[in-house]
Amino acid sequence: MSREEKVGQLFLIRCPASGTESVINTYHPGGILLFARDFQKRTPAQAKDVIAGYQRTSSLPLLIAVDEEGGTVNRVSRFPAYRSSPFLSPQQLFAKGGWTLIENDTAEKAALLKSLGINVNMAPVCDIARTPSDYIYPRTFGGTPAETAAYVERVVTAMNAAELGSVLKHFPGYGGNADTHTGAARDDRELESFISGDFLPFAAGIRSGAGAVMVSHNTMVCLDPNAPASLSPSVHAYLRQEMGYDGVIMTDDLAMAAVTSYADSGKAAVLAVKAGNDLLCVTDFQTQIPALLDAVKRGEITEAELDTHALRILRWKERLGLLKGIT
Repeated sequence: MSREEKVGQLFLIRCPASGTESVINTYHPGGILLFARDFQKRTPAQAKDVIAGYQRTSSLPLLIAVDEEGGTVNRVSRFPAYRSSPFLSPQQLFAKGGWTLIENDTAEKAALLKSLGINVNMAPVCDIARTPSDYIYPRTFGGTPAETAAYVERVVTAMNAAELGSVLKHFPGYGGNADTHTGAARDDRELESFISGDFLPFAAGIRSGAGAVMVSHNTMVCLDPNAPASLSPSVHAYLRQEMGYDGVIMTDDLAMAAVTSYADSGKAAVLAVKAGNDLLCVTDFQTQIPALLDAVKRGEITEAELDTHALRILRWKERLGLLKGIT
């Protein structure tokens, strides 16, 4: 692979409104993140054809990802052409049918997404909310750390069985923090609070073979009071060394306000890779990809570091069956 191709592998880009094939040829992204607008005016057959076209254009198979959590975050099933009703939230599912419905829903969701050519669902949500008024609460399982861990284990296991990529989010756990889409959030809790609570669902997902862990933009003061978790080497070191995770670590979108208020747009991707992320979720890829490529060219990020991150992404693609027949 060329240097440009390896740099591109480190990016999961938001699907452009137009010209996606040209973007793929220019930037060689590792994957594309789809949103509701990518399904709204298309039939399932049309969406499948468009996604297949993206794969044909790319020299390496793409991660095709979507946020289909159920409840308040549905990109696909919100449209009747794809499902008669939107997927329910984890809390609604469990109240209605317990673990059986959780597992059946995960299998149905995987079948729908895979039928369209989607190979990664940005789920499950592993966060533990403090109260129902917390920003993240509607997206959570809504139980204790142990109950949420049991939920995550079942969902990841079912997704693995379907060869659909899973993403544990949002490490180290939102808790009662504010929405980092709109501004910075500081979490002043002691480390023990995370170890005995928020980390348990992530540990369960890691044991179950989750493909990726998404790191949030919350500032985890007990490990690093100065940087968002997504840009903190200390937070990533903890995830690797203390929690034993060797899969793909990815950022939440680097265009979110908690990052843009901390780092200039041209620096965020470089800081994210230096912190330890393998895959960068970005909207402003036209700025971030060239910035990272320049950092590699001048040696700020070494070729060996670039190879390490690209290989983790390729191994994930291999696990998902995307590299079959490629030599």
